[in-house]
Amino acid sequence: MATIKQQRTAEGIKQIISEILMMEVSDPRLQGLTVTAVDIDREISHTNIYVGALGEESRKDEVMAALKHANGFFRSQVARRMRLRSTPLLHFHWDPTLERVDRIETILGDLDIPPAEEEDAPQVEEEE
Repeated sequence: MATIKQQRTAEGIKQIISEILMMEVSDPRLQGLTVTAVDIDREISHTNIYVGALGEESRKDEVMAALKHANGFFRSQVARRMRLRSTPLLHFHWDPTLERVDRIETILGDLDIPPAEEEDAPQVEEEE
């Protein structure tokens, strides 16, 4: 169970990284990324940041390489924008959840379910 400090720190880091990805990053490999979750350890020294891009699983390797390259920039921005005794190390991970959701929606959309026949519907008799 995460402490309140862990939850607040994780939420702050998620917001900062999301804002940077949305408005400040110039690397085209990082366009369209979403921060899906942030987990932080008890000592607030390591942070796992999960990212994804809907429908773009093929970009995983180039996105992860770009995040690794920009890790120092992200960490320095977290340090500047949050008041922490020490800034945690940032560990980026690809989150396959968005791809799974997209795949499930595609499967459900492709199902051919015939409409229920009126004969099978329960009959309700009206009293006069």
